[in-house]
Amino acid sequence: MTTLDQNTLFYGDNLKILREYIPDESVDLIYLDPPFNSNRNYNILFKDEAGREMNSQIRAFEDTWHWVAATEEVLYSLISHRAGEMLSNLCQFMGKNQMTAYLVMMTVRLIELHRVLKLTGSLYLHCDPTASHYLKIVLDCIFGFENFRNEIIWQRTSARSDSKKWNHVHDVLFFYSKSEKFTWNNQYIDYGKDYINKFYCHIEPETGRRYASDNLTADGKRNGSSGDTWKGIDVKEKELHWKYTIEKLEELDRQGRIIFPKTPGGVPRYKRYLDEMPGVAIKSMITDIPPLSAKSAEKLGYPTQKPLALLKRIIKASSNEGDWVLDPFCGCGTATIAAEGLKRRWIGIDVTHLAIALQKYRLKDVFNLIDKKDYQVLGQPEDLPSARQLALDDRYQFQWWAGSLIKAMPFGGELGGKKGKKGSDQGIDGFINFIDEPNGKFKKIIVQIKSGKVKSGDIRDLIGVVQREQSAIGVFITLEPPTKEMKEEAVKAGFYFSPGWNQNYPKIQILTIEELLKGQSVQMPPTNLTFKTAPRNEKSSEQKDLNI
Repeated sequence: MTTLDQNTLFYGDNLKILREYIPDESVDLIYLDPPFNSNRNYNILFKDEAGREMNSQIRAFEDTWHWVAATEEVLYSLISHRAGEMLSNLCQFMGKNQMTAYLVMMTVRLIELHRVLKLTGSLYLHCDPTASHYLKIVLDCIFGFENFRNEIIWQRTSARSDSKKWNHVHDVLFFYSKSEKFTWNNQYIDYGKDYINKFYCHIEPETGRRYASDNLTADGKRNGSSGDTWKGIDVKEKELHWKYTIEKLEELDRQGRIIFPKTPGGVPRYKRYLDEMPGVAIKSMITDIPPLSAKSAEKLGYPTQKPLALLKRIIKASSNEGDWVLDPFCGCGTATIAAEGLKRRWIGIDVTHLAIALQKYRLKDVFNLIDKKDYQVLGQPEDLPSARQLALDDRYQFQWWAGSLIKAMPFGGELGGKKGKKGSDQGIDGFINFIDEPNGKFKKIIVQIKSGKVKSGDIRDLIGVVQREQSAIGVFITLEPPTKEMKEEAVKAGFYFSPGWNQNYPKIQILTIEELLKGQSVQMPPTNLTFKTAPRNEKSSEQKDLNI
């Protein structure tokens, strides 16, 4: 097991990575948003494996949800743990189906997450009501019910049109600590306008500061200074006592913080300034952080992407600067982005090269961080033999990894997915957008990726696709060396002239995986935009949210 000393993105199964790389009690905060399809009907989730096949919409983990021999082995390995004993009894009661297979997958990982968490650490599990009640039982078995801190409700939408039931508008987050001595930093949100107008309705003429008129007394008599007469006011007569000592009252009076009554017999009050108040303490019902809309500048197209503000609040509440934050299902990397912006160290794990590539682009766009320089990426091919092995293991993962070497947006796949769409690529495996004219119109580079035998006809086909799509440039990435005829066909295609840079670029470019691993890149105008990048000379919405 390795001791990590720098921020790290891992490609691979998080269970294996947790066991091989993450030491005991080394992480301060864990946030996980594991896959689960809340739109799945219960009678399908509980259907026996002999019944109808489920059609997973979150493709990355569809295989995990089936009860197979590996699921049985994992359950057997957990028998010595009380969570495993509970699961075994649950399987006897519910049967061995997609739901219980999912719970087995989650339980073995949650046990490892508990192991790597420091005694002062916390875990937040983000889920929805489809399986939250089962996951709560699993968490109680692993962390102990006494370490359950909160069930947090996040209102992720304001309206739906669910028929014949209460409209489902929220997700659930379970907050557990490893012990009673967990890190906690009080967090506050701004007062609402209505609240301010109601309670801080007074304005000090001299300064323009808003303030509330608050009590200086409380019910009941007291002996000592807080029960003494002050300014001729005998609070004992009124069955009251001062909230402060007489010495403190005198100090507040000198500061102009006492509001004296205009009518005889009244009781002074305390002037509480709005600008000195921290705000409203965060509550277990989060209604002030909206979901990402289709038009949100933060939106990347990832199906389970959560708002940066939500992760920022969690990280600030349950960790300190310099602490380690781990997201074992990191997807598009909102947790790692929030952690980096808040000066925490971080570890992200995902099972798709597409997600890892997206996080690398995002870290570059928001913080100008470069992999292998500012952080490390483990689990991706580093040489030609490992690239060949990836191509043999999974051609879609190979395509997405190879495309990421030139920052190509994948085509014909799903963000968050593990498989592409067969027969629908139309000769396109990816594309790169760039702008090189004042009108700001996007131009396109078509990318094709091949892992098998290649021939000159492949280049002619790419030329046809480039013409059909009216693209500026075509890039052909190949695992095998190109033939002489392929190179000749590429040269015949001529050049694309960039008016913005007054320069010619080869119309068709052939790049081998070996060349890309050595640092070679696409010849193209430098103002390329992939996914969503921050505009020049202007902060992105994520940078503004993180105050950077």
